[in-house]
Amino acid sequence: MAHTCIHWFRKGLRLHDNPALMAALKDCKQLYPVFILDPYLHNNACVGINRWRFLIGALKDLDGSLRKLNSRLFVVRGKPEDVLPKLFTKWKVTRLTYEYDTEPYSLQRDSKVTSLAKERGVEVIYKVSHTLYNIERIIEENNGKPPLTYTKLQAIAKTIGPPKRPIPAPTMDDMKDVKTPSSENHEKEYGIPTLEELGLDTAPLGEDLFPGGEQEALRRLDEHMKRTKWVCTFEKPQTSPNSLSPSTTVLSPYVTFGCLSVRTFWWRLTEVYRGNKHSDPPVSLHGQLLWREFFYTASLGIPSFNKMEGNSVCTQVDWDTNPDYLAAWREARTGYPFIDAIMTQLRQEGWIHHLARHAVACFLTRGDLWISWEEGQKVFEQLLLDGDWALNAGNWQWLSASTFFHQYFRVYSPVAFGKKTDKNGDYIRKYLPLLKKFPAEYIYEPWKAPRSIQQAAGCIVGKDYPHPIVQHEVISKKNIQRMKLAYAKRSPESPSKSKGVKRKAPSIIEIIKKKAKVK
Repeated sequence: MAHTCIHWFRKGLRLHDNPALMAALKDCKQLYPVFILDPYLHNNACVGINRWRFLIGALKDLDGSLRKLNSRLFVVRGKPEDVLPKLFTKWKVTRLTYEYDTEPYSLQRDSKVTSLAKERGVEVIYKVSHTLYNIERIIEENNGKPPLTYTKLQAIAKTIGPPKRPIPAPTMDDMKDVKTPSSENHEKEYGIPTLEELGLDTAPLGEDLFPGGEQEALRRLDEHMKRTKWVCTFEKPQTSPNSLSPSTTVLSPYVTFGCLSVRTFWWRLTEVYRGNKHSDPPVSLHGQLLWREFFYTASLGIPSFNKMEGNSVCTQVDWDTNPDYLAAWREARTGYPFIDAIMTQLRQEGWIHHLARHAVACFLTRGDLWISWEEGQKVFEQLLLDGDWALNAGNWQWLSASTFFHQYFRVYSPVAFGKKTDKNGDYIRKYLPLLKKFPAEYIYEPWKAPRSIQQAAGCIVGKDYPHPIVQHEVISKKNIQRMKLAYAKRSPESPSKSKGVKRKAPSIIEIIKKKAKVK
């Protein structure tokens, strides 16, 4: 039987290593590649302008690649469970394909859509390609529990064997018998919207440092893979949080949106490593991809993973509610130049180094302001180009010493940490030009500069730039004691960093598995 297929693009915004797209092309006579602007996911209040620009860039790139295959992208708006059944009828669809997604919202959405498709006689096929492994398999291999340590995940991955090799992008040969019906009014009805059409204010946008799209992702990957020595000696902790150009690959946004297949990244690294001495996980580039897998696995296997309450592995902490502190942190007004420079870079560019994320996350939570990691998680979700539901929740729990990491007495200094890699404060001068005339000895602590130096620098602390919001030396000691108390209140059954967790209720996986089997 020749099928009329919708391939539903969500995160996998690429043609290479897209097994669900290849499944759509099998015995297919008509193909409709669809992207849905979902009001739940694509909400202007929750998605920052840099992230929007990246997404629109990725969609334009994808549409261009599809057009080279005599196809095109159809962008529709609305809830998938409302939109897709109408398209099934309108286009007489017999098959729906998509890439498997493990986020709770996605699992619920896909379950609804699958039911609606089956009611209409539409075959549903979905494939795993957003992660290195089938995450459910990792949990199954660990007796139905998510591994809560990186070494445990590594051991399971070793048992399973290397990730599947990526598959090539479809060619004209694959598309020779496949048509994508298109007419002039399709552009008006299904075209890619501009940022202005979406009602977005583009005034804050700076230079597009990380353009969205598969072609850019593959170009950047090629560029990095040519640096054999750098790739082989890469150790994440040795990179700099405040270098003026990124000291890591910045491929994370491309992996998050699926412009770059994580399996393609993995196997390209394997080729570079072959025959060379190289660093190993957890600090190597392979190690970074396994960290991603670790948090994806935890996020699927632990209910309420992005919340403190109801999260069985998360320490329950009596965080303060302080809107003024939160706003000062979010808006780069803490009075600590290193922290404020990082938050300024985040707002302007949509990306910051992972150690910079460590510094501002620790400062907001257990280090200085004692505000819940959930609040920081929301800000990062909005502003980061690589804001990823599982990684964002996992890393915020880690940095607040709520889950996974338990050395709560190790606190980042908002002064000394930045000085280690940037004594002159060039990073601060770039992102906080107000402070650029301060001498290096005061750039991290402008409040300590004599009035005459402040005047010469054209910036009076307390008038032009705020005084520190808290005294780090004092408050961090108090907060260590508060954290100690929170740890003391944990019940004896509370999971330590080395124990697994038994679930009382059926997991999300078990519920979903009853409805459909991953292919």
